[in-house]
Amino acid sequence: MKRVIVDYSKLTEDILNMLVEKFPTGYGYRDIITFKNAKGETVRAVEVRTEETIYLVKISLKLEETMEEYDADEDNFDDVHDTGDLEDIPDDSPEDDDY
Repeated sequence: MKRVIVDYSKLTEDILNMLVEKFPTGYGYRDIITFKNAKGETVRAVEVRTEETIYLVKISLKLEETMEEYDADEDNFDDVHDTGDLEDIPDDSPEDDDY
């Protein structure tokens, strides 16, 4: 089984569907996987699986907002998925106060 790290900028509709299905009310502290990437940077992600692939989706504020908006309006993914300059979006982790 292959493992794929997915950044918000590479999020597909299929992966977003899996995320919303697995975490309908959002993910919690226990759902977060923390690891070091090849550059030695700490990465926080949530996991969704298909039969062939484990997707580790990096956590960011934009991911949370997209999941919330997509769940509210599943029929209109293009309006939710911002394709602007995603390099400037910070990779923020969720606040511990929420858990």
